This record gives sequence, C-alpha cells and structure tokens, in this order.
Amino acid sequence: MDAFLDGYLRDLYAGGREHDAPLTDRLLRLRNMTPAAAAFVAVLIRAQGGGRVLEIGTSNGYSAIWFADAVRDLGGDLASVEIDAGRAELARGNIAKAGLADQVTVVHADGGQVLAERASGSADVVVLDAERPAYAGYWPQVRRVLADGGVVAVDNAVSHREQVAAFLAEVAGDGGFAVHVHEIGDGVLTAVRLPRRPR
Repeated sequence: MDAFLDGYLRDLYAGGREHDAPLTDRLLRLRNMTPAAAAFVAVLIRAQGGGRVLEIGTSNGYSAIWFADAVRDLGGDLASVEIDAGRAELARGNIAKAGLADQVTVVHADGGQVLAERASGSADVVVLDAERPAYAGYWPQVRRVLADGGVVAVDNAVSHREQVAAFLAEVAGDGGFAVHVHEIGDGVLTAVRLPRRPR
C-alpha cells in the first residue's frame, strides 16, 4: 500500500469513528471494520490469489478500499454490496477518491439476493460484514458461489460472538471447510474451502 492510500484510509477511518461516536442507533453508524481486521482480510485476499472478491456490507467503502488495493495487485475485481442507497453512493465517492474505482463495483441491493443470483464458483473470497443474524441463512448460497480453495471471512466474530454463532455452527458442521476464529480487531472468522478428495 502506498503512502497516499495509507493516509487516506487513516483519515476515512477516523472520520467514521467521529461520525459513529454520538449515535446510539447502531443502524445509523458506519460500523467500519477495524484497520487490523481489514488489513488481515486484505492479506487473505492476496494469499488466496484468485482475485474475485464479493463483500456483503459496504457502508462508506472503508473496507472495500483495503480489498480493492489487494485485488488490484492480483488483476482481480471486487463487488461490494450495500443495501442503503445513500451509503452505496457515499462508498462510490470514497472509492473513487482513493483511485480504486476501476477495481470495484458497488452494488445497491440486498446481500442475500445478490448471493442467490451469483454464478456458482464465481467468488474466490466472500466477506460478510453486514447484518450478522442473516449469515446463517446466507450459508447455502455462500457455499455455492465459493470457488475451490476459496475463503470466507466474517467480521465481528468475537465482539458479537453470539450473533455469529449460528453461522459458525453451520460452517463448522459442513465438513468441507477449515474454520478458525482469529483474535484480530473485533474478531475475524475464516473458513477455507478444502480440496475435494476423490472417493
């Protein structure tokens, strides 16, 4: 990451924290990933190497900028889904200012709908950072769209452990994934799709 982008992300995160501080209604907050969690997921994207990333929950585009920097290194692309039209537009502006508009498509839609419409095996990395109680219902579609060797990353797996518990149980019970909860930022759950073994 170059110095401009590093500084831009620092300012954007600080602005998000300042925006959120006086708000008691969580739905009005931007609720950005912590820098540590976003950096960790960006490393996962680079390590996975496929470059086709789907993010559910754009907010103001803070984490999307981290991920777009990673997919740019891979020659890939990021689709980031945001249900709120105003935030989707805000994210597009922030991503453009970061110089990453060519790497990102911000989709104003419901995350579950986008997952249902996406082609099977079309995502190398799926990032969930939206309404946590919905994740367990997303799982069949997340599993379907994830490519072989793909990675799922879920934010807030420690800070909101109880809200992620049903999703974690689904993934851990699947048997086709290596699952771990990392104590990074607010906690990042990762699930790596294991190679299919011949019977």
